[in-house]
Amino acid sequence: MNSNDRSHLLTEQRLAASMSLDTLTLEDALKVMNDQDAIAVAAVASERGAIAQAIELVAAALSSGGRLIYFGAGTSGRLGVLDASECPPTFRSDPKQVQGVIAGGPSAMFAAVEGAEDSRDGGATAVEQLALGPNDVAMGIAAGGTTPFVHGALAEAMRRGAKTIFMCCVQKTENQPQADVVIRPLTGPEVLTGSTRLKAGTATKLVLNQITTLAMVRLGKVHGNLMVDLRARNQKLWDRGARIVAELTGLDREIAMELLKKADGRVKVAVVMQRKSLDAESALKRLSEGHGSLRIAIQ
Repeated sequence: MNSNDRSHLLTEQRLAASMSLDTLTLEDALKVMNDQDAIAVAAVASERGAIAQAIELVAAALSSGGRLIYFGAGTSGRLGVLDASECPPTFRSDPKQVQGVIAGGPSAMFAAVEGAEDSRDGGATAVEQLALGPNDVAMGIAAGGTTPFVHGALAEAMRRGAKTIFMCCVQKTENQPQADVVIRPLTGPEVLTGSTRLKAGTATKLVLNQITTLAMVRLGKVHGNLMVDLRARNQKLWDRGARIVAELTGLDREIAMELLKKADGRVKVAVVMQRKSLDAESALKRLSEGHGSLRIAIQ
């Protein structure tokens, strides 16, 4: 079989349910898409074990000062950049902790950079530039499984001793890259043949949501289901922060807002101040002694 022949890949095959997509009514076309979206969700659920392994790797890396770096091209690369960019405002994490690298560089977020995904050396170079090492995790995302940029990045990351995760939405192939964990939600043929921004993209977004959210939970950045590690820097976050403080302390919202201001917008600090009758500096020290865990700090 020609190594460039991708016709056997699940993501490249034609979907029987959408063969007449251009003649369907809008209602019928939407039903086809909705039904296929449900398949993407089920495919991700079937990979729960592998995703859990990936979360363990990422949580261990982040807790020891390491990083999670996503590598991808096209939609896969954009989803990695998107997930990485949402971690600092959600979890008050260092922007360097979770990063997304897209083939072709930042400009490829907004317009296709032709040929960038075909460079295996480009992926290896990106890893070198970030100086990945044993404390880090490299996650390669390739919906169709064959992206040379991703393969090159994972090979170089593994050579440098970094932990590796590979995510694709196709069956195992002969040239699949080696990785410590492989996440393989088999989403099947797309409604629009070959357009992996659809089901495969949905599955990718779900997986990345799970990895970073639950890794950050493991790092103590969540209390219950509340984003307690946020730091208020705009009106929306001041409002959300005050509501969280009120929820966890029983204070009136206006009083909670005043406490949050004394804590310089840091929700966990405000809660510890109230629950343990401490000033901001002492509350911060107590949190540090509990490795940032609010649950430990207020026990």
